Amino acid sequence: MTTTTTGYTPKTFSHLKGLKGISDAQLEEHFKLYAGYVNNTNTLNQKVEELTKAGKSGTPEYGELKRRYGFEYNGMVLHEYYFDNMTPGGVAIDQNSKLYKKITECFWDWTTFENDFKNVGKMRGIGWAVLFQDPITKRLSNHFVADHEIGNIAGYKPILVMDVWEHAYIGDYKATERGKYIDAFWGNICWKTAASRLVD
Repeated sequence: MTTTTTGYTPKTFSHLKGLKGISDAQLEEHFKLYAGYVNNTNTLNQKVEELTKAGKSGTPEYGELKRRYGFEYNGMVLHEYYFDNMTPGGVAIDQNSKLYKKITECFWDWTTFENDFKNVGKMRGIGWAVLFQDPITKRLSNHFVADHEIGNIAGYKPILVMDVWEHAYIGDYKATERGKYIDAFWGNICWKTAASRLVD
């Protein structure tokens, strides 16, 4: 995302054309939804500023706008992580990389990590599967983030982000086929991008 004097500007993700198992038509609809989060974040910022200047920061309207901000802003940012960590056909993990070594250290082996991440993504509910890094211990762990903010671990660094809201796949798969979508996502992961997010 980029910021302007009027707020955030939606990023473009033209590098995603031709993903395997996730159609361009599905992505185009998803980009529109992402742009909505950007626009709503800008609108919330503007309205909160107006109410603050008018001395109405204690009003119910102000409170509801403040509560809504985490949903809209996190929706914007998580989508950017998600789109950025994909590329058509994926980029394989470098087994000599710090990320691969950290994953196998924290999850015992690659297969255990992959199964755990995918199973987190298959949990019932709408939200996200996220491989996070604890900034203090540097340990990696998989988490389910409901909506955009419930279970989003404060201060943890997202390394790999997968959208598992139905809007991420319903154009290509049935509502009951989340597992097929997850496999498609897995085949398009750019592990080079994920590795660049790791904190030493």
